[in-house]
Amino acid sequence: MAPTRVYMVRHGEVHNPRRILYGRLPRFRLSDNGRRQAAETARYFSDKPIEAVFSSPMLRARQTALAILKFHPGLKLHISRRINEVNTACEGMPSVQIDRRDGDIYTGQDACYEQPDDLFRRTAAFLLMARLNHPGGQVVAVTHGDVVTFSVLWAKGWPLIPKNKTRLRQAGFPTGYPAHASVTTLIFQTADDDERPEVDYVQPWK
Repeated sequence: MAPTRVYMVRHGEVHNPRRILYGRLPRFRLSDNGRRQAAETARYFSDKPIEAVFSSPMLRARQTALAILKFHPGLKLHISRRINEVNTACEGMPSVQIDRRDGDIYTGQDACYEQPDDLFRRTAAFLLMARLNHPGGQVVAVTHGDVVTFSVLWAKGWPLIPKNKTRLRQAGFPTGYPAHASVTTLIFQTADDDERPEVDYVQPWK
């Protein structure tokens, strides 16, 4: 069987003049630069035999996915809550405060909010669905930074804990976090449920 490739695309840059953690807050759209990023990333997929395009329900992700679909007019957009943004109490906080915490939006949160294990549990369900429905195929999933991050940590066999978010440079991420409109490819060589995929990372618009 040919390898199964799941392209995890982080959405493009967001119009966020208040510089807050927007999380699942509504109406956060792509910025002008984000639309340019999405267009460049869409071109990256233009000659790939994509079988399906999935997106988080968030507006910024859907806009990025629709840019990709322009090169694949025979496909339709599938919305999946399994690759939605993390559910966190930190929505609306200034981004600078999150940066001071090395992006840790999990420690000390109430039980009604997601922890890394919760986030990856639903992501893993999405990955399994994609592999079962598209064995040997290529699938695009437009999602969010932490969804990508914890997928990479899992692929590398590293514990799914907040402090390990800082280890992405060791996995080939130059800035230590998935860039806007970047593509993180999970490459599965077998159909084994417990396979840890290879990871490839590119930033098409750079």
